[in-house]
Amino acid sequence: MLRAPGPSPEIPEAADAYGWLVGSWELDCHRYAGEPVSIPGEAHFGWALEGRAIQDIWIMPSRSGRSPVADRTKNMFGTTLRVWDSSIQAWRINWRNPVHNHWEDQVGRWSGKDVVQIGVRPNGTPTTGSEKYLMSMAKRGNSKVNSLRGDSMVRRFSK
Repeated sequence: MLRAPGPSPEIPEAADAYGWLVGSWELDCHRYAGEPVSIPGEAHFGWALEGRAIQDIWIMPSRSGRSPVADRTKNMFGTTLRVWDSSIQAWRINWRNPVHNHWEDQVGRWSGKDVVQIGVRPNGTPTTGSEKYLMSMAKRGNSKVNSLRGDSMVRRFSK
């Protein structure tokens, strides 16, 4: 079954880097692919695979603002699968955005108060470098707001 009610007891509580994201979020993207932008979006996160993974869907522009002629370079309708790997005590992350054939594989874990995701692009370049996006997220039905700053290589989420 894809959907799970919560995290697996196999995941140490201190290693649960992504559970706080579970739910639906409204996004406001201010910077994407190195350019200033103003793109509304949405993201939906949920526990999956008996609680050993978190899967999400990122949609930008949001479904209400999508059109068949949208700029493909500023268009995201992709999914991430974050799977707990007890052998490295970290999360294996697979991102896929079929809108413009973008995919990345990363490893994510806590580093102090930040979650850091590091990986390699399909062309072999490391996922570290210039800023890729800047967005804020507001959880639907909740006043919780989080800022996400990062690039396609290193993404940091603060506790």
